Amino acid sequence: MAAGDPTDFAEYVAFEEFRAGLPAGRLRVIVDPKLARRFVAQRLLLVVLLMPLIGLGIALALLGARWTGGLMVATGVVFHRLLMWQAPQILLHMATRDAKVYEHATQHGLMEVRRSG
Repeated sequence: MAAGDPTDFAEYVAFEEFRAGLPAGRLRVIVDPKLARRFVAQRLLLVVLLMPLIGLGIALALLGARWTGGLMVATGVVFHRLLMWQAPQILLHMATRDAKVYEHATQHGLMEVRRSG
């Protein structure tokens, strides 16, 4: 089979089969970490949630509450880094719970699901 051959694509796995087969070990899942980070950030509205926290922390630090402001900024940055580091696992968790997320992830190349064996 040559590279780029149409038969080289993974066979489609339905959502219910995915939900049942993943815990049983019948499926192999490959998640693109870069695309997962972007999807998770958009889906969880991280910018909307973290920017006010960081901005408020900067404002507090400038107004004299340095420790409180610094702690808020650090919390926002660490929380963002932690979520981005865990994005592939978060995407997989979201895909097992919601059929729409699963369909989007498999159709747009965020996640590839193959049968084991």
